[in-house]
Amino acid sequence: MKRATFLPLAALLFLVGCIQTQATLLDGTTYPPVHEDDVVIYLNEEDIAGDWKPIAIIHAQGEAQWTLESQMLRKARERAGELGANGLLIEDINEPSAVAQVAGEVLGTGSTRRGRLIAIRVFE
Repeated sequence: MKRATFLPLAALLFLVGCIQTQATLLDGTTYPPVHEDDVVIYLNEEDIAGDWKPIAIIHAQGEAQWTLESQMLRKARERAGELGANGLLIEDINEPSAVAQVAGEVLGTGSTRRGRLIAIRVFE
């Protein structure tokens, strides 16, 4: 009986801890995939050396109690690489406040960490 209750609980915890990403392509240009380790994260446009082109807007989100910001960035790099982006420009990362996290725990609704990033192709 204990094993039967463990599997659904483990599956639920796995799903809750996941980061979801959504990408909106900005034009129809396609590029070959890039390995996520080769996708450079930029904090502002001035850090990008050379010419570049935005190719997609990536929204990433995950439950704040079960995920880390580093996990969210890793998933965004992975998604950007799938689209052929070799750079990722961070537009906004929204961390829930401590009050929102406590309220989410008390009410059982959770609190969500969200990020908006621009997948870019940097031309060398």
